[in-house]
Amino acid sequence: MTGVRETVPVDALIAPSILSADYVNLEAEIGRVAAADWLHVDVMDNHFVPNLTIGPPVVERVVEVSPLPVDAHLMITDPDRWAPWYAEAGCASVTFHAEAVHDARALARELHRLGARAGLALKPDTDAEPWLDLLPDLDMVLVMTVEPGFGGQEFLDRVLPKVRRVRQAISAANLDVWVQVDGGVSTSTIERAAEAGANVFVAGTAVYGADDVAAAVAQLRELAAPHVH
Repeated sequence: MTGVRETVPVDALIAPSILSADYVNLEAEIGRVAAADWLHVDVMDNHFVPNLTIGPPVVERVVEVSPLPVDAHLMITDPDRWAPWYAEAGCASVTFHAEAVHDARALARELHRLGARAGLALKPDTDAEPWLDLLPDLDMVLVMTVEPGFGGQEFLDRVLPKVRRVRQAISAANLDVWVQVDGGVSTSTIERAAEAGANVFVAGTAVYGADDVAAAVAQLRELAAPHVH
């Protein structure tokens, strides 16, 4: 893996979440979202969050068949131990949670060494301030706009001030760090998220629940693009 961290320009990037896909037909479902920018893969361990999804063997195959770079969101305990494996498996971006990590800076640097982008995720009630000093070592901050664990939840507008604060800190430091939102992203919420400072949008139901997946991706991108900072 070379040059992964520089290959995608900053824009309104749409990352469909396979959490809303048909897991029995996963390769076909991944192919359906080829018009998007990233493929968002939620890894849950039933410890950090009360749900269990997929792990290393499945993610490795997802990377092999995906026409899009894979964005792995690790909702797991002990990401310091497990996150590097996802980078080694070919995930282009690996995001770990602030609430679970032991040494975030060291882990981000290890992900970079392995050729992946490094992301830090914050739950809705996690304060961003203690983590802003880490921004120079990150490629992305994921601000959860629902409680992590399940798809189909309602977008939490109360999180938008945190999105603004993260974007403000990134701009003040003149850094090229993306801001991702995940949870309840739809045609009715994506503009608010973009105005607050997000530029990467994880959408599950809004994409996979549409009759025309490519049109749904295009519409989300079109709505967000004018507001992206």
